[in-house]
Amino acid sequence: MKRRKTDKLRSALVKVSGQLMRTQPSPDEELGELFVDVQNQQVYNDGKTFVDLVPKRRMKHIRQEYLLEKQDPNFNLQEFVSKHFHAPDSKEANYQTDRTMTMRQHISTLWDELGRSNYKDHGSLIALPHPYVVPGGRFSEQFYWDSYFIMLGLARDGRWDNIDGMMRNYAYMIRKIGFIPTANRTYFLSRSQPPFFSHMVELLAEKKGQRAIIEYLPYLVAEHNFWMKGKKKLLKSGEQAYRRVVKMPNGALLNRYFDDKVTPRPESMREDMSTASETKDHRTERLFLDLRAAAESGWDFSSRWMDDSSSLRSIRTTNIVPVDLNSLMYHLERTISKGYKLLKNTASSHKYALYAERRARAIQEYCWDDKTKFFVDYDLEKNTASQVLSLAAVFPLYEHIATTSQAKTVARKLEQDFLQKGGLVTTLNNNGQQWDSPNGWAPLQWVAIQGLRDYGYDDLANEIKQRWLKVNQAVFESEGKMIEKYDVVNQSGVGGGGEYPLQDGFGWTNGVAACLADED
Repeated sequence: MKRRKTDKLRSALVKVSGQLMRTQPSPDEELGELFVDVQNQQVYNDGKTFVDLVPKRRMKHIRQEYLLEKQDPNFNLQEFVSKHFHAPDSKEANYQTDRTMTMRQHISTLWDELGRSNYKDHGSLIALPHPYVVPGGRFSEQFYWDSYFIMLGLARDGRWDNIDGMMRNYAYMIRKIGFIPTANRTYFLSRSQPPFFSHMVELLAEKKGQRAIIEYLPYLVAEHNFWMKGKKKLLKSGEQAYRRVVKMPNGALLNRYFDDKVTPRPESMREDMSTASETKDHRTERLFLDLRAAAESGWDFSSRWMDDSSSLRSIRTTNIVPVDLNSLMYHLERTISKGYKLLKNTASSHKYALYAERRARAIQEYCWDDKTKFFVDYDLEKNTASQVLSLAAVFPLYEHIATTSQAKTVARKLEQDFLQKGGLVTTLNNNGQQWDSPNGWAPLQWVAIQGLRDYGYDDLANEIKQRWLKVNQAVFESEGKMIEKYDVVNQSGVGGGGEYPLQDGFGWTNGVAACLADED
């Protein structure tokens, strides 16, 4: 029986480690000039609106018809788009908050409102075999790192069937696409997001036991293969970085955010073109790559990635070795090692444990700044620690990489510089970018709270928790909704900045708030 299980696993590993299979081109590739004109002329205020529309006929036919009809002097672009595309159903469009409910009760009702299913491709939306929960607002897809924090809330409400379905969707995407994209959209097929998949597996194991780790081991390995793709080529070459793998000065291998394309993001084409408008031609492709890589980080955008915190044009994401990404990769390697140990595959277990050990040493060497006594990103090009202090510093605590003395100084700095009346601010720079001051974000509050607790800083963790729930509650009472991000510094509590209006729903805020509120 045990041998059959092992053989089944080996077979699965072969199946999920194959080549990337594209489902279909993204709207910008299929629509060509029509796409450019719609986005540049701002037919819709939000560039994501158009890429999410569903065509009423094949896109190549719409494109051909556009090239003919636009020659008419009376041609109206808005009317043409309305004629050939329709908006997807918006389940929560007519949702009204029941103001008699508590915030916690409200969150429990939202899971159904944010539930989606699509068993067939619809425009850019890629079909998935199981229902899933979306963040909300403009984000009507199964987003990668959002999903972990959504799952935390689903678990608190006993909705394990939802979690199981979403996990099976990720296994499906790995089999079909080769990795977990940002979300199930054709225009996201060139980039991923912070790799929380191993944490999702760990969460599922709380319900299913250790067999969940064995069940998803092939997909964990495939996830690792994706992030480490190009490793062999990099080691053979004299290059510093290739795709998502970087070679540190001492030869250690770490990871960075990347994207497989060097064009404007389809969902933010107008914004990216504007950012590039004063950029020298030879820098344009690199700028688009760095914007895309920052989008893969989930921190789009932040002074973490910028030379000049006041100018997005100075973005250089691919030169930055992120401390949070590599901490998550450490957890992935540890989880794979554990999976192989459960299968009594000692050699493979040891191999991934060694990967994790080497990564932890490299994080300690390159991402610990002795000057600030804080974990930071590493600037590969400048060969020095980043000067930007951010909440990414809490990830080595969350993943148990930090020493006790490091945790102590990180905790002190969080309390002195980052803690505001509404929780932890994301960075100390106030520049209008949404992943900077004065904004706070639910996933980072969660990581900080859990990381601090693991090192015995319960009082500080609980203070962060209480302040964060307080701002959640205040905005809920005034606005009747949970929102994507919060202003943790100023009175209103309503977050701002970024490329698009503030979104409500909101998946990861709901998940974190549910978990923290239920502790009381």
